[in-house]
Amino acid sequence: MDFLWLFTIYSLLVLLSVFLICYCSGRNLKSQGRILRPVSKIVHCIVPPWLQQTTQNTVHRLCHTRTLLFVLLHLVLDLAVFAEYSWEIFGYCLELEFCWFYLVLPYGLLTLNIFFFFLSSVTDPGTITKSNLKQCLQTHCNNEETFLQHRLCPTCNLRKPARSKHCRVCNRCVQRFDHHCVWVNNCIGALNARYFLPYLLTLTVLAAYLAALTAAFLLQVVILSGITLGGYQDAEGQQWPMETQLVIQHLFLTFPRIVFLLGFLLLLWLLAGGYTCFMFYLLLTNQTSNEWFMRKREGCAQCRLLLPHAEHSAYKNRYSKGILENLREVFQPNLQQKKRK
Repeated sequence: MDFLWLFTIYSLLVLLSVFLICYCSGRNLKSQGRILRPVSKIVHCIVPPWLQQTTQNTVHRLCHTRTLLFVLLHLVLDLAVFAEYSWEIFGYCLELEFCWFYLVLPYGLLTLNIFFFFLSSVTDPGTITKSNLKQCLQTHCNNEETFLQHRLCPTCNLRKPARSKHCRVCNRCVQRFDHHCVWVNNCIGALNARYFLPYLLTLTVLAAYLAALTAAFLLQVVILSGITLGGYQDAEGQQWPMETQLVIQHLFLTFPRIVFLLGFLLLLWLLAGGYTCFMFYLLLTNQTSNEWFMRKREGCAQCRLLLPHAEHSAYKNRYSKGILENLREVFQPNLQQKKRK
């Protein structure tokens, strides 16, 4: 099979997996619907109904239940990437006399990434209990727009502090709730957002650096082999200069695992990088994902119940206090929320 067709199928399968997770995770957002609706029509045409229903039920159950499956998948992907890097790329780059520091740096980035991943997973995100409720109520003021006073959580039977939300997956109210992350099997809230953001940043940098190092190795192979200076002869005996497509196909046939690793790293960098930029935008403006999605749910039944006049009033972020104060609120949270019975 032609290399470009094979690589295209590979990329489409990865993107289709991402789409299925987003589509089946249960977020019925209008903004998301506009983006995914054309893709969903194509999927409905080519995927059998029973497979659609089975996939939707499975992904929905996984994304709405505390499970270590995604944590294990995360670790398996890390292991697979660095096994390939250590087994082939590291040795080849040593033969090509790459600098030792550049080759060892990914292991340091991986250590940092795993460290922040572990802290994001095990740190209490800011669970609201009877013992710390009074303090949580005083942390943020109710703006009477997105967070109303004297509202009770029907599950916990506690007053809901501003910027908090009850997580159905963890079955607890979380202070400054951002979202529930299946990859760390934990909520992201007031007390562990300071670990989750460095985790995303190190993951993005790690994917970008490994992709750049892998691409540099393949480029060095092309230069040293002199393949671009050659040519090929077609069926009619006419001589043609070497094309880029043929060079890439030659690299794929020579180093298939390395080329697929490069494709995976590029996709990971694009997805993780885009999400990291979004999270740092929320950080600098002192917003959470929950608040951002609430503001974007135009016409949502919940918004009409809480904000009957929201469509006629301009949104104003009342929690932003400037970039430095916004950073301090996330990276120096009120640690006394941990003192609960």
